[in-house]
Amino acid sequence: MPGRLVLLHLLKDLRLEWRSRDAINSMLFFSLLVVVIFSLAFDPTRALSREIAGPILCVVILFAASSALNQAWARDLRNNVLDAHRMSPAPPSSLFLGKVLANFVFVSAVELLLAPLFVIFYNLRALGNPWLMLLAVPLGTWAILINGTFFAALSIRSRNRELLLPLILFPILTPALLAMVLAISAILSGDSDPSSWIQMLLGYDIIFTTISLLLFDTVLNAE
Repeated sequence: MPGRLVLLHLLKDLRLEWRSRDAINSMLFFSLLVVVIFSLAFDPTRALSREIAGPILCVVILFAASSALNQAWARDLRNNVLDAHRMSPAPPSSLFLGKVLANFVFVSAVELLLAPLFVIFYNLRALGNPWLMLLAVPLGTWAILINGTFFAALSIRSRNRELLLPLILFPILTPALLAMVLAISAILSGDSDPSSWIQMLLGYDIIFTTISLLLFDTVLNAE
């Protein structure tokens, strides 16, 4: 039953975004802007591109995620979805997990669209195992979104929520962002084994996913 509720919340958010396309359009615009500006600023050679690609990719993902997170709960607040969910017997964790999964789909779609452009602009060719990117990038993206969705809900009633969210989120994300940058850089350069950083990302995701699911009931019912 909880899995069905998570799926319903996920489909609801996907359907609403398909109709409006507000988050996807803003994510694409800012992400493409960052990719183009950095490629023009550095004019990277093949060697240099592998050194700067990891940090730039993390900046792109962070831009895309921040754009989605700023709008994550706004529609629910306007339409009194949160108030209705308080009065329903459904577990709050289903609402939260459905929202995180929807944001993950949005950001992953932007990452897939930008991947060919990223390779072309930065002339990339991974010297390590490129398939490990399929672990490092999704795990890093999940770390950003699980914390970002939680703290976006925590700050939704604040007047300055657009300013408050980064102030709370970025210090907590620092270990995950560092692990993501180092894992991607190790994969692209082939100089070291990225498995320890990927394991760190996995552990980070498990810990903060558990904490967020346990505490979201308190956040939802807070006045």
